[in-house]
Amino acid sequence: MAKNKRKARKSNIFLTVILSITVVLIASLGGYNCYRITKYTQKNEKLIVKLQQTKEKYNKKVEKGKELSTDIEKLNNLDKEIIDTKEELFKLATELEKKILNKETNYKIAYITFDDGPYHSTDKVLEILKKYNVKATFFTIGLDKDTCYDNRNYSCKETYKKIVDNGHTIANHTYSHQIFNGLYSSANSFITQIEKQEQLIQERTGAKTNIMRFPGGNGTCHAIAGSQCNTIKARLKEKGYGWIDWTAQDGDGGYVASTDVAWKNFTGSINEDIEVVLFHDYSGITISILPSVIEYLQERNYILLPLFYDSVKVNK
Repeated sequence: MAKNKRKARKSNIFLTVILSITVVLIASLGGYNCYRITKYTQKNEKLIVKLQQTKEKYNKKVEKGKELSTDIEKLNNLDKEIIDTKEELFKLATELEKKILNKETNYKIAYITFDDGPYHSTDKVLEILKKYNVKATFFTIGLDKDTCYDNRNYSCKETYKKIVDNGHTIANHTYSHQIFNGLYSSANSFITQIEKQEQLIQERTGAKTNIMRFPGGNGTCHAIAGSQCNTIKARLKEKGYGWIDWTAQDGDGGYVASTDVAWKNFTGSINEDIEVVLFHDYSGITISILPSVIEYLQERNYILLPLFYDSVKVNK
């Protein structure tokens, strides 16, 4: 009997030791996991902070450049600083895109884009973007822009440079945008329109773009040009261009009955972690909801950035 009691006591002591070791191990592993999660979170936060700081740095240099527009020597020195800061910003954005795709962060990116401009109303868009300290992307055309299509009393010739001077990405949307008037009739006709707009952008802004959007989108290219669309893409690649569609929109490229409809269209299309939002800078409805669009995206953890060639959203 005494022998059995001693065995029971030994067994209880053994179990107690095992349980204690297990508790210590679990606690240690839990602590280690907490440490890893904390370090992981801190790493992401550091990237976001650095990206936001670089955005602010870039914005300040752009504003300084506008102030120094008459001082050529200082402006030339600043131009290099602006380019270097922009490259740093895009490098950080590339890193953030990878983290987003790998589900390593809760932050998201939205690229706000405007097609078919510039217009007289583009000035209003630029004012709103400046107020919110947001940089966007403008897919421009050249046909019929010396006088503004939406207001013949004004010239839109200088608006190309105004877009660039405000630090936005200027991109190629072909010179004419004439979808049903020969644009997609052959690879040569399309590339000619790309080259013509490329030259216009460079002459009027000093900037060279390597991003384009098909008038009507990639689907329109295939629908009208058929197999020639693949030839067009191959030619674009040879010229160093990447092309991009969109993932969200308010429908302003067609008939939109009201701001309420546009808002529902926009919010209903926002469902990706990296969004490319399609707007048109001629649309009064889009301009009226643009401040709310910016706030809506920012409240949902989207960082708003201008497009760049190395973005995962640009097809190369």
